[in-house]
Amino acid sequence: MSTKTIEITAVDLAQRFLGVHETAGPGATPAIAWFLQSCDESATSDEIPWCSGFVNRIAWLIGLPRSKSLAARSWLAQGRPIEPVNAEIGFDLVILKQAAGDPGADVLQFRGHVGFFYGFDGEFARVLGGNQGNAVTVARYPRSRILGVRRIFE
Repeated sequence: MSTKTIEITAVDLAQRFLGVHETAGPGATPAIAWFLQSCDESATSDEIPWCSGFVNRIAWLIGLPRSKSLAARSWLAQGRPIEPVNAEIGFDLVILKQAAGDPGADVLQFRGHVGFFYGFDGEFARVLGGNQGNAVTVARYPRSRILGVRRIFE
């Protein structure tokens, strides 16, 4: 009998959750509560920003380093920095400002967004992430909002 090695990237796994979306009202969609609980076992509401919870859960599932924080900018301290032009699908995370006027990457204790790099589309970065329009989706963000790209998937 031959054995085969199956290689899967974090993006391959994250794609399986495309379409998972928040539940209206109190409580949370069970999958989103599961994402959140990768960082905070008491988290039960999908009203909590959950993009980092999604990334942490995928990293945990595939055996990769995690930030163990629900703060998106916590990922700026993980892995190694990559120039955005060198970002690779399946290996890199993108950490973003939520708004153009937000502080830069030197301010870790501020709002942000994190997801898996999914390519560039002109002046936009494509990101596969959670809490994008209240769901796991692929969304586009202006390159100008990139705080950093981190390679944790080596």
